[in-house]
Amino acid sequence: GKKVFINKKGIAELMRNQHVKVLLVSPLKSEAFRENQAMIDEFVQAGIKIMMMPTAEEWDGKSDLTYNHLHEIEIEDLLPRDKIEVDMNAIGAMLRGKRVLITGAAGSIGSEMVRQVAVYKPAELTLIDQAETPMHSVRLTMARQFADVKNETIVGSITDKAFMEKIFEDHRPEYVFHAAAYKHVPMMEDNPAMAVRNNVNGTRVIADLAVKYGTKKFVMISTDKAVNPTNVMGCSKRICEIYCQSLNQAIVDGRVKGVTQFVTTRFGNVLGSNGSVIPIFKELIRKGGPLTVTHPDIIRYFMLIPEACKLVLEAGTMGKGGEIFVFDMGKPVKIVDLARRMISLSGAKNVEIKFTGLRDGEKLYEELLSTKENTIPTHNPKIMVAKVREYDYDEAKKNEDELLQISYTHDDMAIVKKMKEIVPEFKSQVSKYQVLDK
Repeated sequence: GKKVFINKKGIAELMRNQHVKVLLVSPLKSEAFRENQAMIDEFVQAGIKIMMMPTAEEWDGKSDLTYNHLHEIEIEDLLPRDKIEVDMNAIGAMLRGKRVLITGAAGSIGSEMVRQVAVYKPAELTLIDQAETPMHSVRLTMARQFADVKNETIVGSITDKAFMEKIFEDHRPEYVFHAAAYKHVPMMEDNPAMAVRNNVNGTRVIADLAVKYGTKKFVMISTDKAVNPTNVMGCSKRICEIYCQSLNQAIVDGRVKGVTQFVTTRFGNVLGSNGSVIPIFKELIRKGGPLTVTHPDIIRYFMLIPEACKLVLEAGTMGKGGEIFVFDMGKPVKIVDLARRMISLSGAKNVEIKFTGLRDGEKLYEELLSTKENTIPTHNPKIMVAKVREYDYDEAKKNEDELLQISYTHDDMAIVKKMKEIVPEFKSQVSKYQVLDK
């Protein structure tokens, strides 16, 4: 006996005439709802609040559904994305009862890796990060949510070789997830010495110790910015990939004694990560604007942090060593559209959008990680293997030694010149280093 309204153009206005204030979206229909961007805009403009109901996993079904279970729609709920399926059994079989070490454990990706790995009941979790306050939060999370998982939260830098060695000696991790890195493009453009010391040398320290102490698998988290890099940060991560891949090959060839399999995962921007566009826009809207966008045509691929971490774990189970896995990031999003939609959702009035010009080293369009030409498919349609040029281990090691030495001069031009020699496809954009490409 209840009237059912058919979803068509003008529905929002009709509902407003019925004095509707809130629209509840069923978890069964949230995918279809998200796909219908025009309808969402209609509801937002009509001033109707949109509340998302929890998924079956979030709501245990044992308790009655209450207001606390609902959440007001956020921009993350509206971005087009496909459901990601992973082989939970394979991941569980790999991690259950094992000793696992995670670097960068307090970061946005690292801390989600901690939560996802802890679910599989490893024998021990060793967590490392140099950020003390966020690391304290990780410690509290472990105590609250995973009190039954033995863990140690350690504040320290991956570049501190003696300290890292002691950790490997004490904990003997069987699996290493390496998420520690400096990641902000403009910051690393201004501080190439630190990109080299933290990203390049830090990765080498952890990789070498993994081999020395018999780690079974080392999973490195890289970035889409390592593909044909246009900035120092992306190039530093490409050099990390080169080292891990060449070390893996040297082990396979018997030139380096060890059992470790090195696997790399590359993906694009993750939503809501520290310092990423959405938290920045939220803060700017709160202050009344303006929202700053670098260029009207700039696009980015986005993935939710939990989804990216699930794919990292699955790639880890899939990898036999030496692969660089790339993730299908779905549909690209125009940053200016994202800004407009966030302003609408917030209900804020008179918030302007200003275009500020591309920043140093920034690309207009991120390279598509996966095309038929540059990847090979796997059994998970969201994960592909990248075809990349391979390097000899002795050459990679020599290059890293020289690069590290140059980093201590703090001569930006000399450091980046060496990086370009190691990665010839590194062509700077909107940067003082463009003169080195001539």
